[in-house]
Amino acid sequence: MPWFVKIEEGIVDKQTFDQYVPAHVAFVKDLITQGHHAKTGHWSQQGGGMLLFQADSMDHAKLIISQDPLVLNHCVNYKLYEWCIVVQEEAELQKSS
Repeated sequence: MPWFVKIEEGIVDKQTFDQYVPAHVAFVKDLITQGHHAKTGHWSQQGGGMLLFQADSMDHAKLIISQDPLVLNHCVNYKLYEWCIVVQEEAELQKSS
């Protein structure tokens, strides 16, 4: 499955943003349970973060992102990219074969 990256920038005040963080964390944990190998985090600088995950296609990735509570509640602007891996650990390469 291809990898996708959602790069996001917060567009609401911290108090509003923080009220949706628990739902976002639950959303990402659900993606992990579903086999999307999701990882999420924020930049050390305030105001943005990233979600890395696998999906079947760009259309599937867009559908997944549309369900993110941070997107549903208009807390972030984001860009979605398919990430084409060029180099990875040998153990990871063998898993994907």
